[in-house]
Amino acid sequence: MIEDARAAGFDIQKRTIHDWIARGLLDQPVRRGAGRGSRPGLHSVNQRKLFLLLLSKREQMPKLPALALVPLGIWLWWGEEWVSTRQALKAFGTWFGDGARRKAVCREAALRMQEQLDHPLASETARTRLVRIFEAISYQGRMTASDREELEKAARAVFEPSSVFGSTGVLRAVGPLAASVTVDAVITHTTAMIAAMRALREGRLSEESLVQARVLFRKTKHDYAELRHYFAAQATAPLSPLFVERTLDEELNNGGKDLLLIAGLLLTSPQAQQAAASAS
Repeated sequence: MIEDARAAGFDIQKRTIHDWIARGLLDQPVRRGAGRGSRPGLHSVNQRKLFLLLLSKREQMPKLPALALVPLGIWLWWGEEWVSTRQALKAFGTWFGDGARRKAVCREAALRMQEQLDHPLASETARTRLVRIFEAISYQGRMTASDREELEKAARAVFEPSSVFGSTGVLRAVGPLAASVTVDAVITHTTAMIAAMRALREGRLSEESLVQARVLFRKTKHDYAELRHYFAAQATAPLSPLFVERTLDEELNNGGKDLLLIAGLLLTSPQAQQAAASAS
């Protein structure tokens, strides 16, 4: 591996390779022989290609959590021939880190969500409350029944302000019919993300569940690709950016978040479990 790197113009130390193996950027080498006197393990040709790719990407993504998206993305799209599920699970954990999220990132996500839910007649007080509650849930990485109830009330106050909807019982939905934004959809999405974050943080996500998540990830991507142009034509601001076609780099950079959501849906949604089972 070191010889490959140096031949390609990269200066690399042995300890870096060991660190990358521990964190899932590379897989364990295949051992040759057993017991004392075993010859050094060998990495597959594909792993050696991955190693060189990681070295070339390291200048753009020097931090290991970002770099871990490379093997994770390869596993998602090309499978075990390139990256084992064992390695992918380690890479997923490296991308996620210790689960701590920066407040600035959580606030930005809260503001984006509030913008997507916004009704022009919602009050500033309601908007501020929604951002505060969502930001706190996202930052803490947990959601109690009380938090869920608070979030739903805050979201409805912004999405379905009482000055318009009152006690009519009408539930608002915006965007394409097959991908409508509703308060229920936001709660489902948030619940799934929090469940997956906890499972990953607590080491409860197994290789089997990760493979199941990949099955649903691929099915979802395939179905979405066939419908994206329809969704994009039907969507208006501020939802239209949601349906812009992603570049390859954008798919890679969003792979961790997309997989986290799918894993969370499999933990919380019977419909998602049925969809994954039918796609297997």
